[in-house]
Amino acid sequence: MKTSSGISVLFIVILFLCYSCQPAKESTDSIPPALLEDAYAKYKAPEIDNRRYGYEVIAPLIAGRKEIFETTVLGESVEGRPINALTYGEGTRKVLLWSQMHGNESTATMALFDLFNFLEGSADDGFESIRSALRENLLLRFIPMLNPDGAEKFVRRNAQQIDLNRDAVRQSTPEGFVLKTARDDFEPEFGFNLHDQNRYYNVEGTALPATISFLAPAYNEDREVNAVRSRAMKVIAGMDQLLQQVIPGQVGKYDDSFEPRAFGDNIQKWGTSTILIESGAYSGDREKQYIRQLNFMILLNALYEIATGSFDQYTEEAYHAIPENDSKLMDLLIKNVETTAVDKKYLTDIGIKSSEVFLDSVLVLEGSIADWGDLSVYYGHEEIEAKGMTLEKGEIWPEVIPLEQLDSAKVLQMLKEGYLAVATEMQYQGQVHQFPILIFTEGNAPNMHPDLDDTPLFYLSAKGKKNIAIINGHVVHLEKENNSIFSGLIK
Repeated sequence: MKTSSGISVLFIVILFLCYSCQPAKESTDSIPPALLEDAYAKYKAPEIDNRRYGYEVIAPLIAGRKEIFETTVLGESVEGRPINALTYGEGTRKVLLWSQMHGNESTATMALFDLFNFLEGSADDGFESIRSALRENLLLRFIPMLNPDGAEKFVRRNAQQIDLNRDAVRQSTPEGFVLKTARDDFEPEFGFNLHDQNRYYNVEGTALPATISFLAPAYNEDREVNAVRSRAMKVIAGMDQLLQQVIPGQVGKYDDSFEPRAFGDNIQKWGTSTILIESGAYSGDREKQYIRQLNFMILLNALYEIATGSFDQYTEEAYHAIPENDSKLMDLLIKNVETTAVDKKYLTDIGIKSSEVFLDSVLVLEGSIADWGDLSVYYGHEEIEAKGMTLEKGEIWPEVIPLEQLDSAKVLQMLKEGYLAVATEMQYQGQVHQFPILIFTEGNAPNMHPDLDDTPLFYLSAKGKKNIAIINGHVVHLEKENNSIFSGLIK
């Protein structure tokens, strides 16, 4: 008996030690953020490294997919570009994901190709249990680029100048018809409507940008919640829980007023639990590569929770607790600067926004003074407390200078001497430059008096000394050697 008991105890100890040596399994409820980050790092699609790309970039990435995907052409855009769908999985729970309904909203499209790479991953990479859950329980259908004509020009609307997201009922567009038909033919239980929002959304009551915003769209004017919409709310609550671990406080929620023309609202009404995801801004991430990673993480985790049914652990109350979006952000907010009008001094705040221009995939920012006055309810992606400082206008360099004769040292000296703009020869018009000064050609001299809706071009001075130059919305500290260099367009 003693010997038998001793052997039993030893056997139990060995079993315990063997179990403790096994690698930790992924949670059955959700995927840990660190594991999602590792998956993204391993499977990020290197072929796309900026937001500005067209169908010709993604076409070979679709054609080169492994046989685990069924690839079909659902139809064509107005200008004849294919609208592709990729289908994956063997399960019965159907999920439809569509991206780039608006041609210049490309963040989630990048994340989908990262996700495709993940789904094709090696069985020994440590993620196979996640893939198995998706493959065995879900039937996924992806439409990575619904508006290829808009993507080609990097504009919101299609070639008919129609906003596809207001074409769910009339279906005047071939792209809208494709999406409606795809939903009706597939009859998905869940749908992911993937978009980008502008960088001026903040989380209500805070200075934090709404980096990711959600909505479980209403399906009627009364904004009622049925089982279909409730499922969408619970999936969103799970994505929010994940995001709060990596970007705490930077998640917002859209107002759920019913829009009778919109695809999200109607697809919800047609019986598909619809989740709207909007990618906003994150500090230092103009190309949205980190936000691309966040999209990958929340999509993969949401699909896993749908596959395992664990999304049902979340509540409608958790969805409603997500703070709403506000629109109180500026790119640059200058606070409490002294200026003069009609010989009278006063304090003002200045809010500057910068539009984006893409030239051969180079991002150029064009600043404009968006507001002037008491902006105490606004926030800035970048802020300058200018109390004790005076707004001072600059001058134009008196000579025309060939572009090749400019260098960083000469430009910085110009700025220190009070010159914020310089003329160059006509042959350089339309070129991109890297100097922190406004460069223009004959006949395109800028207005050097700071005005609302005009190009921001002035100094912030203290005690008679120019400290900071504001050039086209960029901030140049005159006493610093290593200012960040920006791209400017020669007008």
